[in-house]
Amino acid sequence: MTKVLNVYNRINSLRKRYYKASIGKEALIKLLSEAEIAEQVYNSNAIENSTLTLEETEKILLQIDLDRYITERELFEAKNLARVVEYIDKKAKERELNLDVILFLHKMLISNIRDDIAGRFRKDNEFVRVGNYIAPGPKKIKKLLDEMFVNYNSLSHENVIKRMAKLHLEFENIHPFVDGNGRIGRVINNYLLIREGYVPINIKFIDRAKYYDAFKEFDKKDVTGKMEEIVGKALANSYHKRLAYLEDKKIIALSDYAKKNKLSHSNLINKAKRQTIEAFLEKNVWKIGIS
Repeated sequence: MTKVLNVYNRINSLRKRYYKASIGKEALIKLLSEAEIAEQVYNSNAIENSTLTLEETEKILLQIDLDRYITERELFEAKNLARVVEYIDKKAKERELNLDVILFLHKMLISNIRDDIAGRFRKDNEFVRVGNYIAPGPKKIKKLLDEMFVNYNSLSHENVIKRMAKLHLEFENIHPFVDGNGRIGRVINNYLLIREGYVPINIKFIDRAKYYDAFKEFDKKDVTGKMEEIVGKALANSYHKRLAYLEDKKIIALSDYAKKNKLSHSNLINKAKRQTIEAFLEKNVWKIGIS
């Protein structure tokens, strides 16, 4: 608990800096959001076994032909998720998240991939299994999602990291859709973070193993510690990146920072992964802003 509170206090400190640094810089904030779309899409799809690289994802979103054949599904997964990310960045503050919004986001995500299931919850005999875990039956979905929102709203006194971790774990446990649950779950995280005045997070593909371990921990022990750690680090990373740009710092690779200051690069990487220094991962490269 103390560890989570320490992270939360650090996030709040970064959040205050962000608000101060962002005054009058709406155009830069918009550019940062737009530049991050490809990374959001790449990481979320890669977690779900997409074979697209970050570079290929960028090319698809820029409508540049790829050097290899990819399936139509992967093409639409990239384009559709980019549309969803753009949509929530613009609309999250205007509309409260509810079941209708979730269904709308799902339709946007799955259209042209599986139109027969796009924009609707599982029904009839549509049961799903993730590993050894079998999700609740279709008849229970709406009730469980309503309870999920009640739990989230009733914990408004708790810190946002704990609330977000619990909601994400509960949503994925319900697994309300035939397909697209992981991507929609991560989208919901950002929808709610933006509504509550935080910046969106990007759960990285390189953290996939830890991410899945968090679900196993929740299934076995009904605890949220590992997911809280993932959400907390992702939030810190997001703030570190935005502050480096908004505070007009010189942004360099962490490896160059290590050489310049005669520090151990591996030690700095470990600190960056723990987010105990103001480093951030951008296009799969650890960077840091210096004054």
